[in-house]
Amino acid sequence: VQLQASGGGLVQAGGSLRLSCAASGRTFSRSALAWFRQAPGKERESEAAISRGGQSTLYADSVKGRFTISRDNDRKRVYPQMNSLKPEDTAVYYCAAKETILIPASFKFEYDSWGQGTLVTVSS
Repeated sequence: VQLQASGGGLVQAGGSLRLSCAASGRTFSRSALAWFRQAPGKERESEAAISRGGQSTLYADSVKGRFTISRDNDRKRVYPQMNSLKPEDTAVYYCAAKETILIPASFKFEYDSWGQGTLVTVSS
């Protein structure tokens, strides 16, 4: 599956943003999906994951309660809705996919399809 992320931009602290990741290919509905981010000078970290059927989600502690991940298998898209944004959320956000038969959402899959990243900047 090929992925293309979009929707990044500049937002004030406390604001909201919804990213989108569009997929092409025939394995989207069989793929677990996740969003990762990488801030300048920091390692990549996981943020949210969703199972292939959408029934299972997982969030990093840093975004729990503020971010919501969802997917639309018919449109081949995955979205993180990001609310109550903080300056420390500033990063390049990447979507990723891994074809799998496993049900639970997980950050530990060896995600092998990656989008190009979209920059989110949160001003204080």
